[in-house]
Amino acid sequence: MKINFKRLAITILIPLVLGAIVGFITNSGGYNDMVKPSFAPPAWLFPVVWTILYILMGVSYYKLDNISTEKTKKIYYAQLIVNLLWCFIFFSFKMYLFAFIWLLLLIVLVILMIKDFYKYNKTSAYLQIPYLIWIIFAAILNFAIYKLN
Repeated sequence: MKINFKRLAITILIPLVLGAIVGFITNSGGYNDMVKPSFAPPAWLFPVVWTILYILMGVSYYKLDNISTEKTKKIYYAQLIVNLLWCFIFFSFKMYLFAFIWLLLLIVLVILMIKDFYKYNKTSAYLQIPYLIWIIFAAILNFAIYKLN
Protein backbone atom coordinates (compact mmCIF):
# COMPACT_ATOMS: atom_id res chain seq x y z
CA MET A 1 0.00 0.00 0.00
CA LYS A 2 1.42 3.33 -1.08
CA ILE A 3 1.34 5.95 1.69
CA ASN A 4 -0.48 9.17 0.92
CA PHE A 5 1.47 11.42 3.30
CA LYS A 6 -0.88 14.38 2.85
CA ARG A 7 -3.93 12.28 3.78
CA LEU A 8 -2.03 10.64 6.66
CA ALA A 9 -1.06 14.06 8.03
CA ILE A 10 -4.67 15.26 7.79
CA THR A 11 -6.08 12.21 9.59
CA ILE A 12 -3.51 12.65 12.36
CA LEU A 13 -3.89 16.43 12.60
CA ILE A 14 -7.69 16.41 12.92
CA PRO A 15 -7.81 14.76 16.36
CA LEU A 16 -4.51 16.36 17.46
CA VAL A 17 -5.55 19.91 16.63
CA LEU A 18 -9.08 19.50 17.98
CA GLY A 19 -7.70 17.95 21.17
CA ALA A 20 -5.18 20.78 21.54
CA ILE A 21 -7.85 23.43 21.05
CA VAL A 22 -10.16 21.84 23.62
CA GLY A 23 -7.23 21.36 26.00
CA PHE A 24 -6.29 25.01 25.62
CA ILE A 25 -9.86 26.19 26.19
CA THR A 26 -10.51 23.99 29.22
CA ASN A 27 -6.91 24.27 30.49
CA SER A 28 -7.37 21.23 32.75
CA GLY A 29 -9.95 23.26 34.70
CA GLY A 30 -8.34 23.06 38.11
CA TYR A 31 -7.24 19.41 37.98
CA ASN A 32 -4.49 20.15 40.50
CA ASP A 33 -7.04 21.69 42.89
CA MET A 34 -9.41 18.69 42.88
CA VAL A 35 -9.42 16.08 45.58
CA LYS A 36 -8.11 13.03 43.71
CA PRO A 37 -7.62 9.38 44.54
CA SER A 38 -4.13 8.03 45.21
CA PHE A 39 -3.96 6.46 41.74
CA ALA A 40 -4.54 9.77 39.91
CA PRO A 41 -1.73 10.54 37.48
CA PRO A 42 0.07 13.90 37.56
CA ALA A 43 -1.39 16.61 35.34
CA TRP A 44 1.63 16.64 32.97
CA LEU A 45 0.91 13.05 31.91
CA PHE A 46 -2.46 13.79 30.30
CA PRO A 47 -1.23 15.84 27.32
CA VAL A 48 1.50 13.26 26.69
CA VAL A 49 -0.94 10.34 26.69
CA TRP A 50 -3.56 12.19 24.64
CA THR A 51 -1.00 13.20 22.03
CA ILE A 52 -0.02 9.56 21.57
CA LEU A 53 -3.63 8.40 21.52
CA TYR A 54 -4.68 11.04 18.99
CA ILE A 55 -1.78 10.06 16.73
CA LEU A 56 -2.78 6.40 16.97
CA MET A 57 -6.38 7.39 16.30
CA GLY A 58 -5.38 9.30 13.18
CA VAL A 59 -3.14 6.51 11.85
CA SER A 60 -5.87 3.98 12.55
CA TYR A 61 -8.44 6.02 10.64
CA TYR A 62 -6.00 6.63 7.79
CA LYS A 63 -5.55 2.88 7.32
CA LEU A 64 -9.28 2.67 6.59
CA ASP A 65 -9.14 5.36 3.93
CA ASN A 66 -11.05 4.33 0.80
CA ILE A 67 -12.34 1.07 2.34
CA SER A 68 -14.56 2.32 5.14
CA THR A 69 -18.27 3.03 4.97
CA GLU A 70 -20.37 6.02 5.96
CA LYS A 71 -21.21 4.12 9.15
CA THR A 72 -17.49 3.87 9.96
CA LYS A 73 -17.01 7.60 9.43
CA LYS A 74 -20.04 8.43 11.57
CA ILE A 75 -18.85 6.24 14.44
CA TYR A 76 -15.32 7.66 14.23
CA TYR A 77 -16.41 11.29 14.26
CA ALA A 78 -19.17 10.67 16.84
CA GLN A 79 -16.68 9.20 19.32
CA LEU A 80 -14.27 12.07 18.62
CA ILE A 81 -16.97 14.66 19.33
CA VAL A 82 -18.09 12.83 22.50
CA ASN A 83 -14.43 12.64 23.56
CA LEU A 84 -13.88 16.37 23.10
CA LEU A 85 -17.15 17.39 24.77
CA TRP A 86 -16.24 15.39 27.87
CA CYS A 87 -13.51 17.94 28.65
CA PHE A 88 -16.07 20.73 28.89
CA ILE A 89 -18.47 18.65 31.00
CA PHE A 90 -15.72 17.65 33.43
CA PHE A 91 -13.35 20.62 33.54
CA SER A 92 -15.48 23.63 32.61
CA PHE A 93 -18.84 22.67 34.11
CA LYS A 94 -17.47 20.39 36.87
CA MET A 95 -20.41 18.03 36.37
CA TYR A 96 -18.44 15.00 37.53
CA LEU A 97 -21.27 12.46 37.65
CA PHE A 98 -22.59 13.48 34.22
CA ALA A 99 -19.00 13.38 32.90
CA PHE A 100 -18.71 9.81 34.18
CA ILE A 101 -21.93 8.82 32.40
CA TRP A 102 -20.64 10.63 29.29
CA LEU A 103 -17.47 8.52 29.47
CA LEU A 104 -19.59 5.37 29.57
CA LEU A 105 -21.17 6.55 26.31
CA LEU A 106 -17.67 7.14 24.90
CA ILE A 107 -16.58 3.64 25.92
CA VAL A 108 -19.57 2.14 24.09
CA LEU A 109 -18.81 4.22 20.98
CA VAL A 110 -15.14 3.22 21.02
CA ILE A 111 -16.05 -0.45 21.35
CA LEU A 112 -18.43 -0.08 18.39
CA MET A 113 -15.69 1.73 16.47
CA ILE A 114 -13.15 -1.03 17.17
CA LYS A 115 -15.62 -3.70 16.06
CA ASP A 116 -16.41 -1.76 12.89
CA PHE A 117 -12.74 -1.05 12.12
CA TYR A 118 -11.91 -4.73 12.63
CA LYS A 119 -14.17 -5.67 9.69
CA TYR A 120 -12.05 -3.57 7.32
CA ASN A 121 -8.55 -3.53 8.80
CA LYS A 122 -7.50 -5.45 11.91
CA THR A 123 -4.51 -3.17 12.54
CA SER A 124 -6.83 -0.16 12.62
CA ALA A 125 -8.87 -1.87 15.30
CA TYR A 126 -5.83 -2.87 17.35
CA LEU A 127 -4.46 0.69 17.25
CA GLN A 128 -7.59 1.80 19.14
CA ILE A 129 -7.10 -0.59 22.07
CA PRO A 130 -4.79 1.76 24.06
CA TYR A 131 -7.45 4.45 23.66
CA LEU A 132 -10.13 2.12 25.02
CA ILE A 133 -7.94 1.16 27.97
CA TRP A 134 -7.19 4.81 28.72
CA ILE A 135 -10.82 5.91 28.68
CA ILE A 136 -11.79 2.98 30.92
CA PHE A 137 -9.11 4.20 33.33
CA ALA A 138 -10.41 7.76 32.87
CA ALA A 139 -13.92 6.60 33.78
CA ILE A 140 -12.64 4.97 36.97
CA LEU A 141 -10.68 8.12 37.83
CA ASN A 142 -13.65 10.34 36.93
CA PHE A 143 -15.95 8.33 39.22
CA ALA A 144 -13.43 8.49 42.07
CA ILE A 145 -13.13 12.27 41.66
CA TYR A 146 -16.92 12.52 41.67
CA LYS A 147 -17.06 10.59 44.95
CA LEU A 148 -14.30 12.71 46.54
CA ASN A 149 -15.59 16.09 45.42
